[in-house]
Amino acid sequence: MTSNIIKFILNDKIQEIHNPDPNETILNYIRLRLKKTGTKEGCAEGGCGACTIVIGELKKNNIIYKAINSCIAFTPSLEGKQLLVVEDLISENGSLHPVQSAMVNYHGSQCGFCTPGFVMSLFSMYKNNNSYNEKTIEESLSGNLCRCTGYRPIIDAAKSLNNSKSDQFKKNKRKTISLLKKIRPKSISIKNQNKKYFAPKTINELKKIIRKYPNLDFLSGGTDMSLIVTKQKKDLDNIVYLNSINELNYIKENYKYIEVGATTPLRQFELFIKKYYSDFNIILKRYGSVQIRNVATMAGNIATASPIGDSLPLLLSLDASIVIESFNKKTILPLKNFFIGYRKTKLKKGQFISSIRIPILKKNIFKAYKISKRIDDDISSVCASFNLAIVNKKIKSIKIAYGGMAAIPKRAIYCEKVLLNSNFSENIILKAQKSLEKDFQPINDMRASKDYRMEIAKNLLIKCFSEIKQNKLIRLNY
Repeated sequence: MTSNIIKFILNDKIQEIHNPDPNETILNYIRLRLKKTGTKEGCAEGGCGACTIVIGELKKNNIIYKAINSCIAFTPSLEGKQLLVVEDLISENGSLHPVQSAMVNYHGSQCGFCTPGFVMSLFSMYKNNNSYNEKTIEESLSGNLCRCTGYRPIIDAAKSLNNSKSDQFKKNKRKTISLLKKIRPKSISIKNQNKKYFAPKTINELKKIIRKYPNLDFLSGGTDMSLIVTKQKKDLDNIVYLNSINELNYIKENYKYIEVGATTPLRQFELFIKKYYSDFNIILKRYGSVQIRNVATMAGNIATASPIGDSLPLLLSLDASIVIESFNKKTILPLKNFFIGYRKTKLKKGQFISSIRIPILKKNIFKAYKISKRIDDDISSVCASFNLAIVNKKIKSIKIAYGGMAAIPKRAIYCEKVLLNSNFSENIILKAQKSLEKDFQPINDMRASKDYRMEIAKNLLIKCFSEIKQNKLIRLNY
């Protein structure tokens, strides 16, 4: 059974939106339809945090609170969730929420434009953690920019929340859970003017839809694709939203590989992958803000095929594969064979990535590095990843991949050939550095010059060698 009515919880009531515009952002819905103007638009691309809201999702009879960027999320994605904006934090008697009080008491606001976004990020942190150390606070606020306060009073406000343990949302939790259960999310089918939007609940429903409408654009997370609407001012006329399919939200493992479902949020995956590849976890923390990682997916990162997609060189060096499905076929393709040109892949119309398989290589050494102008919430100039096995000081296997060095994320094949079966020594690393000039001819752009990129790529190879030789991390800000 399908519906064109979006149902969600707002102010302890079930709200309905009939046949919404599939391209309307949640931010515009909040400001223009709900007339709640605390939530602001700063960048319209998920980079400043002024538009931060919190979404409550029902998981195993519990509510998980997620901070997200409302400027790059579409209104139909509210289906089955709880919507929380800054105006909702004040209690019925007019008293401020503990997060709001802390911001007042510690002078965390000056011009005030960014303040609602900071409040909502802190609210999400407050709801999802029992205590707040500096690391938790900095990560929670990494997607929020402030031009006035210098952040210190905001961080002090966050620290003070360790003394506050309850709020009205905790008291109303049973009622909210009951309301979320009443919604019973359905598959969504919207036809608004010339726009179509589908949000199936199962893989079988998805396959029926793509068989009937093979020219649909797949939306999973949407942190990149939504910019077509918000920055390019174009319409997405035919959308199939994958994140309603719980069958695609999973992480499985066996003795050979980890399998990650297409709609698994990066935030969920980053917490899991740390036990296997700690550098993968580190890179994902720098992939984007918590708001971005709460909705972005690895399948989406792969399908958009950006040459600076942060997960892609890591997956390439780990020799990952992807599972591609259509309405009647399933194939497994090595990721190294997937990218064919700038933002071009082997995906055909009606095909989607259903999962990613990452080999488990317990005896190998895995290193990954991201170079960008800012540590947090910034796009890579160069991203590099190294996966190697050393036996008796000899390199027995090696896979190296870079992002930002070519039109596609790419393996350094010549460099690998130089290193394979060689003694692990400084001389061979210096020779391998030179071979990178055969592998890549980087470009000049706003993020880095071609000479800078090549120099960085060579230096990261040396850095990897030095970390392995000294058996310690040589890192900043970690």
